Amino acid sequence: MKFKKWFAVLLVGCGQSCLLAEEPVNLSEDVAGLLKDSDVPSMAVAVLQDGEVIAAGAWGIRKVGKKDEVTVEDKYHLGSCTKSMTATLGAVLIEEGKLRWDTTVKEVFEGVKIHEGYREVTFEQLVTNTGGPPGDIEPILWAELWEGRGSERRQRMQLVKGVLEGPPAYEPGSRNVYSNAGFSIAGAMLEELLDQSYEELMVEKLFEPLGMESAGFRAPSKNRKVDQPYGHMMEGEKVVPIDPEPRGDNPAAIAPAGAVHCSVGDYAKYALMHLGSGKQLVTKETLDLLHAAPKGEDYAKGWFVMRNGVLAHEGSNTMFHSIIVLSPKNQFGVVALCNFGGDEGSEKCNEAVELMMAEFGKRR
Repeated sequence: MKFKKWFAVLLVGCGQSCLLAEEPVNLSEDVAGLLKDSDVPSMAVAVLQDGEVIAAGAWGIRKVGKKDEVTVEDKYHLGSCTKSMTATLGAVLIEEGKLRWDTTVKEVFEGVKIHEGYREVTFEQLVTNTGGPPGDIEPILWAELWEGRGSERRQRMQLVKGVLEGPPAYEPGSRNVYSNAGFSIAGAMLEELLDQSYEELMVEKLFEPLGMESAGFRAPSKNRKVDQPYGHMMEGEKVVPIDPEPRGDNPAAIAPAGAVHCSVGDYAKYALMHLGSGKQLVTKETLDLLHAAPKGEDYAKGWFVMRNGVLAHEGSNTMFHSIIVLSPKNQFGVVALCNFGGDEGSEKCNEAVELMMAEFGKRR
């Protein structure tokens, strides 16, 4: 994570100093300036203040080699920024009485031969990266997951068995290890408890209530169409678009750790909920719990927690990049999305956050 240059702005805070606009400021020229002489094909950005989207814009092309231009309605892959959505989905189900934070894997996966070291691991530990799963999925299992056999639920159960039948990578609860496997197991727990796929639950409990009509899963475009942004990677010194299927995203088994796509406007709706100013799906107490890291750690339930309560996360499936930065205390946030992976995608998204904070923090 590269949350450095812009962080001091949030420590000072915008508060009431950021002016609200009757209509959102158009940021398209700002985005164009950011991407000038860059390999990043396109980017979309939104700025949030006091319950409103006060600025938004997009610039660039959907696919290198084509002329189709992006708009603020275009969909981008969020990568690991999906993780907080999985934890939030769990929180919704907890308030409905269908799950507990301390529900254990042994309670849910009754037909799985779970290693003794994992049996008491809870849903809360999995979504705070303290449950024992490894930082990297074992190579043989990872290769098997890439084969994509069966339904998404079946693939996630393959991951569950492949991880939980062996010993934990560390003693659960003893430390924090960032883990796609942990969030994927948490998503599979929800599937087993409600007998619905993770994807169905996300649509029903999160996307539809928040009005996130653009939200979906995996790469947002279709093969042989340029209806949405393609992800891109470097091959040598050349920027190459990647067909959405079959390699335009990671295996479906890890969808709860990073498979959601949506428009920047719909992502802003989700961000506003976590700022406590948009439509709320959980109580204030539960929202605070989602933002609270275990004692001695800096990772909450899908969020890196920084000084002054700032929440941040980056995401990438190596072909797209995303970043979200929220300051509930100041009721301010920025989201930036681009269709290029690697270091440059991260750098440009971070530059966008820095620019937006500098620009809108000056409105005093």
